[in-house]
Amino acid sequence: MPARSHGFREDEPDARTVVERELEFELVLGARAAAPTPLAVPSRLVYRVSDPYAVHISFHIDTPAPVSWTFGRDLLIDGVYRPSGEGDVRIWPATVHEERSAICLWLSAPDGNAVLRAPAMALTSWLERTMRLVPPGDERLVVPATP
Repeated sequence: MPARSHGFREDEPDARTVVERELEFELVLGARAAAPTPLAVPSRLVYRVSDPYAVHISFHIDTPAPVSWTFGRDLLIDGVYRPSGEGDVRIWPATVHEERSAICLWLSAPDGNAVLRAPAMALTSWLERTMRLVPPGDERLVVPATP
């Protein structure tokens, strides 16, 4: 299949098992310094019933392949309402220029730290779709049993 403009495949997921969304994040703090103006970062959010505890985000930056992060969906749910997380991933709600709500992600890797910001409405809309597919607390009901 042909690739989309940001390097993402045009695969159509089964809406009963996968929730995907392309979303533009803003990079406000890069590995070395704050960006003078936020840089647009095309991203893809993916939630799979086959991995019900996790969310996957791929950031298409100036690299041959997108940079992918996976972390707990519960962390993202909590981060929409209050500062959450420890270690490599931290998430909190914010207001940008007293006009619009945003969700901020602080990501830490050996190469440095990054702070990215996403529009709260778009991110929470995607997150709500994941929760309709697998309600929080019901993840264990969809995880396949190990033989």
